Amino acid sequence: MSHFQNTPKLNILVLCTGNSCRSIMAEALINHLGGDQFNAFSAGSKPSGRVHPTSLKTLKSQGIKTQGYRSKSWDEFADQKIDIVITVCGNAAAETCPLYIASNGQQPLKTHWGVEDPDGQDDAEFLRVFKILEKRINTLVNRNSELPITQQFLNEIGNIT
Repeated sequence: MSHFQNTPKLNILVLCTGNSCRSIMAEALINHLGGDQFNAFSAGSKPSGRVHPTSLKTLKSQGIKTQGYRSKSWDEFADQKIDIVITVCGNAAAETCPLYIASNGQQPLKTHWGVEDPDGQDDAEFLRVFKILEKRINTLVNRNSELPITQQFLNEIGNIT
């Protein structure tokens, strides 16, 4: 089933448990690479309350702005239209998410783009995780925009390493 085609900018919510590493990097990447197509946000089911400094260091080293990113709860988005929900950690994927409504009045598309947690690892691991997310997000951003974004397409992106 196709979900969105020829719509204004879509809202993407990237979820992870702590909202400090992977989800923050994915939010920043989507806004940086696809800001003309998407508004990206990130949140956590149990937010840590801080953005991991190495996540910000990694983003900055790749030429991506780091201002304004913060660890926040997924509850902050309860009243916002969310078109696509992407989980980037296994815990968040297994949790029951709040009910979001897409801009077309339907349920948002939900997909899992799991990637290892770099927390506690060295800078090279943060960069490795960043590069995986970057490949996936580039695939989303550089798709044929004449075709609708489908559940299958989003799920296939999650297999890119």
